Amino acid sequence: MKMWLESLKSTGLKSTGFKSTITRRIAAAVIAVAAIAALATFDFTRSANAASSAALAKPAPAAAALDDNSVSALLTLDRAMETLAARVTPAVVNVTVVSKGKVQPGGDDNTPDIQQFFGPDGPFGFFGNPFGDQGPSGRNRQFRQFRFGPQNRIEHGLGSGVIISPDGYIVTNNHVIDGATDIRVTMSNKEVMPAKLIGADPLTDLAVIKVSGNNLPSVPWGNSANLRPGQTVLAFGNPYGFQFTVTRGIISALNRPNPDSDRRKPGEFIQTDAAINPGNSGGALVDARGELIGINTFLVSGSGSFAGMGFAIPAQIAEPTVNTLIRYGKVTHAFIGIQIEDVTPDNAKFFHLTNAAGALISDVQADAPGAKAGLRAGDVITELNGQKISDAGELQALVAAKRPGDTVRLEVIRNDKPMSIAVMLEELGGKNASETASTEHGGKGRWGLSLGDLTPDVRNELQGEDQGSGGGEGQGSGRGFGRGANLHGAIVEDVVPGSPADNAGISRGDVIIEVNREPMKSASDAASALSKVPKGQDALVLVWSNGGTTFRVMHSEE
Repeated sequence: MKMWLESLKSTGLKSTGFKSTITRRIAAAVIAVAAIAALATFDFTRSANAASSAALAKPAPAAAALDDNSVSALLTLDRAMETLAARVTPAVVNVTVVSKGKVQPGGDDNTPDIQQFFGPDGPFGFFGNPFGDQGPSGRNRQFRQFRFGPQNRIEHGLGSGVIISPDGYIVTNNHVIDGATDIRVTMSNKEVMPAKLIGADPLTDLAVIKVSGNNLPSVPWGNSANLRPGQTVLAFGNPYGFQFTVTRGIISALNRPNPDSDRRKPGEFIQTDAAINPGNSGGALVDARGELIGINTFLVSGSGSFAGMGFAIPAQIAEPTVNTLIRYGKVTHAFIGIQIEDVTPDNAKFFHLTNAAGALISDVQADAPGAKAGLRAGDVITELNGQKISDAGELQALVAAKRPGDTVRLEVIRNDKPMSIAVMLEELGGKNASETASTEHGGKGRWGLSLGDLTPDVRNELQGEDQGSGGGEGQGSGRGFGRGANLHGAIVEDVVPGSPADNAGISRGDVIIEVNREPMKSASDAASALSKVPKGQDALVLVWSNGGTTFRVMHSEE
């Protein structure tokens, strides 16, 4: 410092100027220190005030939660539901399919999704009426469409399934896999596995597929005959693609009839308020024990989404059907050949019945097993093989569990008198069959169609439609199969979308009169003739449809 002052003196600066400079610099430093101290004091004061304000704004403590003892029953129920869901969920699978569809000529493919799934006026939701006029394919399965040309499209479908055995057998709905060319399942661990079709039954809307594996999680069958309204149930599935969803509800009602107009199809549906939505089809409905009591199949809704009413095929129908599909790959349904209805308090008095229980015969089909055994209209069936019959649906379900050739003993009341009548069951539809034993195209053979015999009732109905076709010349008038004609052949019961039969324009309800210029008298004749067509060769069929006849060519895919 001393040297620095001497240096300043040597530069000629006066002592007075130097002192003035030093004084200004010291004053500036003092002012700066004071400003910093003031700012620090302000920040400290502000922080203290903020902390004080925050302490003043703190809300009062919330009320204490209920203690476990006061809600022990609910907590126990929750733990039970958690255990049940954890037990069943691993056995539930997501089913995705690829199938061929067909755009109707002149149809509007730009309709809203809900109309594409179910038709514009259908009262049913995603599953729709599972047995609608167009069949289940393309109506009851959620799908995305990809066009290839003006007529054909590819459909990607979505549904659910449930594993019933450790070796990989899975139950789902027929309408989920109908017409599928590729089936894959997603397990709860996200593993995706290919599945093969074991068998399907359109009449009950059930199907069995299989994946390869051992020690897979599975759900045991329950006894749906012991169910009561009000019981707790859980529904499992993949609604709208949200995989492995579980919903809880109760059994709302039992023995609901089948909504289809085809009375051959069994009912006895379980009604539940457990939420069922698009994608749940084929999923599991289980009871509190985790037993499989039903297969979720359809819902009734004006909007297409769940509205409080879902329906499941009961285990008493599903289990024997599934066992038959696993063993034989198909189901041959037995029948008696009677039209039945419930005994009600209103009609019971006319038959002098003290109890409104049983199945009332309103008609007997000629030459059917019931007619051969001596059953008559007005008979009331009260028991089958010693098991009491509560209503028509129960009798139908019991007969459906039997096989053609079985003999059943019916307890009948006729004109106030009880009697016992033995009936040997026959196959529904006579020699009703797919034309070959091949299982491609969902079990409907290489031509893609299923055939049945023309019964007198069906023939009369078809000829009744023919009466309105007029008597003049016209396209398709063919060989005179007109009003009053003795129509013979095989009726088409189902057609696989995209199959040779479908591409030839053959539809459900058409009648095949000739195959390769040879007349057909029955379904077995037509099935045999089609099976004998050499592989790689086409088939010429004469088809009766809507009052006229035309030749159609089915092109072989092989």
